[in-house]
Amino acid sequence: MPDFNSIGGTVRARAANELRDRVLTGRLQPGTRLDLDEITREFGISRTPVREALLELSYEGLVTVTPRSGITVLGITPEDAVDNFAVLATLSGKAAEWAATRITKAELDQLHVTADAVATAEDVVAANWRFHRAVNLASGSRRLLIYLRQAVRAVPASYFELFPEQVRRSHADHATLLDAIDRGDATAARSLAESHVLDAGAALGDWLRLHKS
Repeated sequence: MPDFNSIGGTVRARAANELRDRVLTGRLQPGTRLDLDEITREFGISRTPVREALLELSYEGLVTVTPRSGITVLGITPEDAVDNFAVLATLSGKAAEWAATRITKAELDQLHVTADAVATAEDVVAANWRFHRAVNLASGSRRLLIYLRQAVRAVPASYFELFPEQVRRSHADHATLLDAIDRGDATAARSLAESHVLDAGAALGDWLRLHKS
């Protein structure tokens, strides 16, 4: 059972994150029927936040909610996973490209701090998120941040649990990206950021193919 007391956000958001993660990693397979009461018992929360969480996932195309058929997992294919990451890669590449020419001295100093923290952090997921968030903010584009917030939901929260070897690789990728931003090399920054995300998507796609039931 997920420990909702150990993570932040509203109860609805935490339930949505957990259910989304199960769909994105294939733990909930396409065609699976979900029982609202069973989920509420497992999560130890009331029906309302679970119902709202499932509606959120239905808007994202991960489940379908119908009056007669109930709740059914639509899920994602390995190809969907790769496509999701490709979209995120394009947006992340543009953010890095703009950050290379728009970043302020204060933002650059903070980016170095967040990059160093990824290597030693106990919560790698949170540290990784802070690094990418810092790059995205340095792009100076409010509209791009909105699109990125939507696209990043395609990344399973348990990604590093599935691919622990990616932790070291992620730190190395961050170092090369940071170097490109330091040099103001927008073209290199875009290419590195895109490759970083595309490689992660390819790994998830391969994993889903291997574990497809």
